[in-house]
Amino acid sequence: CLWLAFRQLLIMSTFPATALDVYTPPEIFIENGTAGTLKCTFRSKEVISSDATVSWSFLPLGGDRAINFFYYSRGKSYPGDIPQFKGRVTWVGDLNKKDASIQVNKMHFSDNGTYSCDVKNPPDIVVTPGRIQLYVVLKDALPQSNAGIIAGAVIGAILGLILIIIVFYLILRRRGAKPEYQGCTSSESMISQPTRMGKKADSSTEGSRCSSPSGPVQGPVIYAQLDHSGSKSSNILHKSEPVVYADIRKN
Repeated sequence: CLWLAFRQLLIMSTFPATALDVYTPPEIFIENGTAGTLKCTFRSKEVISSDATVSWSFLPLGGDRAINFFYYSRGKSYPGDIPQFKGRVTWVGDLNKKDASIQVNKMHFSDNGTYSCDVKNPPDIVVTPGRIQLYVVLKDALPQSNAGIIAGAVIGAILGLILIIIVFYLILRRRGAKPEYQGCTSSESMISQPTRMGKKADSSTEGSRCSSPSGPVQGPVIYAQLDHSGSKSSNILHKSEPVVYADIRKN
């Protein structure tokens, strides 16, 4: 520790100080018992040197004194001997990519507090550490991410559009459907037949009560009648049942 402090003083006295910017999210929520990544990036005007260092500190919720629990320098991690974080902190950053993030495993409620990320890249040593307010909560208390909300809104909009298209299609199909022709019975055809044979209709609206459906080419109309008299040669109509005639059309 004395050697690191002496080397830092030597660097400060050798190089002029310039500004370095550190970026961290203002707050994060971590589910109890899971691993949480503390994201920290930075921007430096200087090329990342081998003397660049990263240190993380922790201020407990309601506490008044921060403690350093992690240090990174020259490609090596120094987790420290703080019992609360012992064996739980892992370096996941990359200084060449200006990333100084760490991961804390098995987070619990005592880890609630403020975490500070301090980066120095000589001669950029004047820096305001980035601070993260961390909350360890139960799974049900986790806030929904913006990505989940946006995805749900997009899916709902797509489903609503599909439903509107289906309803519109059914309405158009129902309006465009032609009414089904019901035909007429033999008794109705018998009433209309003498009218057609005896004289011409005075107008297009007069004539039989039931006529065959209109079409481009009219085919022959077949009439059927059931005789229940029991006689094979009888010409007298004793009893009949209405029978729907068949309309044969030529297409």
